[in-house]
Amino acid sequence: MTTTNRPTTSDDPAGLFAGTGRFYARFRPGYPRVFFDDLIRAFGLDGSGRLLDLGCGTGQLTIPLAGHVAEAVGVDPEPDMLAEAARQALAGEVGNVTWVRGGSADLPGGLGRFRLVTMGRSFHWMERERVLEALAGMVEDDGGVVIANDGCLARPITAWQHAIEEVQHRFLGPLPETGVGTPAKPHTAVLVDSPFPHVVRVVHEFERSWTAERIIGYLYSTSLPLRRLLGDRRPAFERAIADALLAADPTGRFLEPVRLEVLLARKRPLDSAG
Repeated sequence: MTTTNRPTTSDDPAGLFAGTGRFYARFRPGYPRVFFDDLIRAFGLDGSGRLLDLGCGTGQLTIPLAGHVAEAVGVDPEPDMLAEAARQALAGEVGNVTWVRGGSADLPGGLGRFRLVTMGRSFHWMERERVLEALAGMVEDDGGVVIANDGCLARPITAWQHAIEEVQHRFLGPLPETGVGTPAKPHTAVLVDSPFPHVVRVVHEFERSWTAERIIGYLYSTSLPLRRLLGDRRPAFERAIADALLAADPTGRFLEPVRLEVLLARKRPLDSAG
C-alpha cells in the first residue's frame, strides 16, 4: 500500500475539506452491504482487474471493494483524507491499495486502465462531461463507471434535522455558499450523452440511526468549515446541538430516511459486454 503525491488541479476548491479527514473517517456513514453485492455481481469483480475510486475521501468505497479486485487506486485532492484512508486500510489489513493525491482534472494521469471506476458523493464536484471523456480511454470495454449519491444529513427532512439547521443558523447566520449545489443537468442525462450511455439506475431506501455525538462529528466532516467558523464557540455549539436534538426526540435515537441512488454506466449494452 503506497501513497503518491502529484501536482493537481483540485476537486476540493479552496481546500474546503482540509482538516476534516479524521471526522470524515469516523463519522461519515458507509454504504449498505446490498450496494456492494450489486457492484460485485454487475461488474464481475472476482479478484482480478483494477478499481479506480475517484474522489475517494477516506476510502468508504475503496477499502470494501479492494478485496474483490487485484489492485485498487484511490484518488483524492486532500492529503488529510488520503492519510486517514491509508490508516483505515492498514487497520483493516487491506494491502492492495495505492492512494494518489490528485483531482479529476488530472486524468488520465498515467494511472492505467481499470475494470471499474467509482465515484461516491463526489461526481457533483467535477467537470462531469470532461471527466467521462477522460475515463473513456481508461475503462476496459467490458467495465464501467458507478456513481453513488445519498442525502446530506444537514439538509432537513425530519424534525430533528430541522433542529440542527436552526442551531447552525443561530450560531452562524446564513451559511456560506460552497459554490457547488445540485447540478442543473442530472447525472443520468450527463451519462447518456457520454461514452458511457448504457445506464442502469438502482435506488436503495433504508434508515440510518444516529446519536448526538455522531451527528456533531458528521457536521465537522462536511465542506462547510464549521470548526473554523465557530472558533472558541465550539463547546457551546455542541451543547446547543445536543439539547436541540433531545428536545426533538427525547429517546436520543435519531432515524434518518436515506435514499441512495446508484448509476451503473457502461460503454455498451450488458448483453454485449462479455
